[in-house]
Amino acid sequence: MKQNDENRNSPIARRKFLRIVGSAVAGGSILAVTGGLVYKAKGRQASHYWQIDPQKCTQCGRCETHCVLPVSAVKCIHANKVCGYCDLCGGYYRSNVKELNTAAENLMCPTGAIARKYVEDPYFEYTIDEDLCNGCGKCVKGCSSFGNGSLYLQIKRDLCKDCNECKIATVCASGAITRVPLDFAYKLKD
Repeated sequence: MKQNDENRNSPIARRKFLRIVGSAVAGGSILAVTGGLVYKAKGRQASHYWQIDPQKCTQCGRCETHCVLPVSAVKCIHANKVCGYCDLCGGYYRSNVKELNTAAENLMCPTGAIARKYVEDPYFEYTIDEDLCNGCGKCVKGCSSFGNGSLYLQIKRDLCKDCNECKIATVCASGAITRVPLDFAYKLKD
């Protein structure tokens, strides 16, 4: 029994103990520094979001087809303050329709995401059903070509996965999709 007590107090056992403690402290320090760097990187990434600049967007249709989600996080937004509430809306009706009625063949949106409600003669209010919108941009193109451009595309924060490299941004020919600070998110169309 006395010999075991002597081994515990021997210089070799203390050195071994100090080496183990030193290794643990060094390893903990490395983990703490690495964890701090990862936290900072994630924090920096989370404060920047993908956004479409409506002034640069050409409504090419890639937002619908290249998003990593099954249904794109890009949705049509309606700037009500800019809208003329026209009866003949270029974002609602296809061009050269034979009759002004709401038959599917006359409507611009392939999914029926745009609804209109009569306000008073000759004005209609247009709303977007985000659950039906697939981000194809056909309504936006029609509104920009034949109207005042009150319809535009934007990435919805609550749907976007905030990928490190947005798949849509990599194929956006006009460079309309960029990362911006949260303070600038949801840039409205002028």
